[in-house]
Parts: sequence; C-alpha cells; structure tokens
Amino acid sequence: MGVDIRQLDALLAIAEHKTFSKAARSLHTVQSNVSKHIARLESELGTRLVDRDAAMLTEEGEAVVARARRIRAETNAIALDMAAMRDNISGLTRIGIIDSTAQWLIPKVLPAVEAQYSKVRLEVLTATTTSILPLVVSGDLHAAVVNLPINDPDIRSQELFAEDRLLIAPLDHPLAAKSTVTPEELARHELLLPPKGTAFRDEIDSEFKHQGVTLTTRVEIDGMRMIATLVQTGFGAAILPATAVLDDDNPLSRVPISGLLQRSVGMIFSRQVAPSAVTRAVHEVIADVVTTHGSDQPGVYPS
Repeated sequence: MGVDIRQLDALLAIAEHKTFSKAARSLHTVQSNVSKHIARLESELGTRLVDRDAAMLTEEGEAVVARARRIRAETNAIALDMAAMRDNISGLTRIGIIDSTAQWLIPKVLPAVEAQYSKVRLEVLTATTTSILPLVVSGDLHAAVVNLPINDPDIRSQELFAEDRLLIAPLDHPLAAKSTVTPEELARHELLLPPKGTAFRDEIDSEFKHQGVTLTTRVEIDGMRMIATLVQTGFGAAILPATAVLDDDNPLSRVPISGLLQRSVGMIFSRQVAPSAVTRAVHEVIADVVTTHGSDQPGVYPS
C-alpha cells in the first residue's frame, strides 16, 4: 500500500509530544488511531520505530522522523506555492536570525514584509548560529540569517553582508584608548569570546594562529548579546561584530583590530526542502532591506 501521510503525521506527533495520548490530542483524534497508524507504518517499513516501554523513538524511528519532517515541509509548501501563482502570497514562514543581527535588521524587515505581503505571517527565532543550524536542517525553520561559512552538506547559503569585527571594551580598559589594536596586544589580555566550535570564534583563532598569536579567554559564551551585556557592565573586553552593541546610552570603546578579516553573514536554507513562495518572498525582503539600509549600520557592508 505504501506509506500514508497520516502515518508520518502520527510519528511526528509522537516525536514532538513523547506519548501516544498527547500525540492523539495534538492530532484531534483518539489514541487507538495513533497506535494503528504507527503499527501500520512499522509493518510497511519492516522495522520498529517506537519503543513503547521506554516511550521514545528507536534509532530507525529518528531516521524516519528526519525524512518525514522534510516531506511534511514540502507538502505544506504546495498550497503556498499555488496561492503565489495566483499572485496571492500568503501563509506562514519561520525564520531564524542571530541575535547580533536581529536587533537592527528585524525592526526594518517586519514592517517591510507587512507592507509588501499583508497576508504573510512571519515567526522569528533569535538565537546563535549553533542553535539555529540544526533547526534549518530538520525543517523546523524554513530559513535563517547566520554567521557564515556553514560547512554542512544539507545547507546552501547566500551572503547578505560583511561586517567588521572589533574590540569592544569598557572605557577604563587598558586598550580602550587605542586607535587600533594588534593581535599581539590582544593576546596579553583575557577576553570574552564565543566558545571554540562556533564559526565566529574558529575564524578568529585561525586568523590569529597564522600570525603566531593565541588568545586567552576570561569566559566563553555562545551568544553575542550576552557577551555584549557583560562588556556593558564592565566585566571585560570582547571581540564582537560591529553591530553587537547598539546601545549609545552606555558608551563603550570600539577599536579596530589590525589583521582581522570581516565576518560574513548570510541566509541559509535546507538543500532537502525547496523554500516555499512565502519563504522566498521574505528572503527577497530581507535581502532588499540589507541592500537599502545595511550601510546605515556602522561596520556593515552589503554584498
């Protein structure tokens, strides 16, 4: 008979809600129907997908869920694309965005989306690139604005802008009064930085390694806004994107770093699921806002 979309929906509901009873309520049906769909799916695939005793998916179940999410994203996009072909772009898209960029970009993107596509509903998640990436791969987010590059075969990307990386420091910091700072000078001070394994940190370490410099961290935090907040409270200095601190009420020193390249920020999409017309429309708005207003942000250079 083949796999039924209702069977996949039942498995996705169990993956999200963890129990058959809660999955049934989310699907507005009874538990016996969910159990029947799962049993038929397991029979069709010839493997156990749900461990009833442990109330969790098996390894095979996790693999099916990953593909089912992509299938569901494609089927949900059909109606949106058909509406778009009638010049009636409407529906929901979920976008992720790194917090350092969100604070200047989202206030401009939301009114632009409303003005151009009044029937589009936009959900925005602000988080780190590390947190956002798996959500785009799984299809839980339809696209995202993140720190590039992303070395994942399931992701395609398009650069939006480049941005200066600066030393951001309290005014009483020993390096705060300098017009520029060298990597060697930075190495003499403990800094607030994202953890190793994040694109922003790995690029900095790689560039400084070529210059024979190793940075010392006072604390590592995976979140630009939290690092910026600590700098604003006087806790220490940090290497941050130029737009990470926009609060002029708390004056800080912004010092260019010699020999440090700009960071790249761009849109990413899953290679496994074609973006819907709604997602494409929002992508176009974001790109247009960056082109029109990006250079208004100090240290930002639209691609």
